[in-house]
Amino acid sequence: MDLLTPSFGLIIWTLIAFLVVFFILKKYAWKPILNSLGEREKNISDAILSTEKIKKEMESLKSENEILLSKAREERSIMMREAKETRDKIISDAKEQARLEMNKIIADAQAVIHQQKMASITDLKNQVGNLVIEVSEKVLRRELSNKEEQEKYINQLAAKVELN
Repeated sequence: MDLLTPSFGLIIWTLIAFLVVFFILKKYAWKPILNSLGEREKNISDAILSTEKIKKEMESLKSENEILLSKAREERSIMMREAKETRDKIISDAKEQARLEMNKIIADAQAVIHQQKMASITDLKNQVGNLVIEVSEKVLRRELSNKEEQEKYINQLAAKVELN
C-alpha cells in the first residue's frame, strides 16, 4: 500500500522538479512554441483567406467563361445563319444564271432553227423554180418545135408585155 500513498517528501521533490522544468520551459521553450503556434495559426488563416479569394476568383472566372461561352454560341449561331443565307443566295444566283443560260440557248436554237427553215424554204423555192423552168423549157420545146410557132408565141408574149 505504500506504493499508492506517496510520502510528503516525494510530493515536495516532485513539485520542485515540476516547477524547475516549468520555469526552464517558460524561459526558453514557451516563446518559440507560442511563436510557432501563432505563425502556424496565421499561415492557416492566410491559407483559408487565400482559398476563399481563389474560390471567389474561380466563381468570377466561371461566370466570365459562361458569358464567353454564350457569346461564342451566339456568334456561332450568327455565323451559321449568315452561311445559310450565303448558301441560299449562291444557289438562287446559280439557278438564275442557269435559267438565263437556258433562255439564251433556247433563243439561239430558235434563231438557228429559223435560219435553217428560211434556208430550206429558199432552197426549196430555188429547186421548185429550177424544176418549173426545166418543165416549162421541155413543154415549150415540144410545143414550139418549129420556127413559125416560136415566132408566133414570141409575138404574143411581146404583145402582152406592151399591154401591161
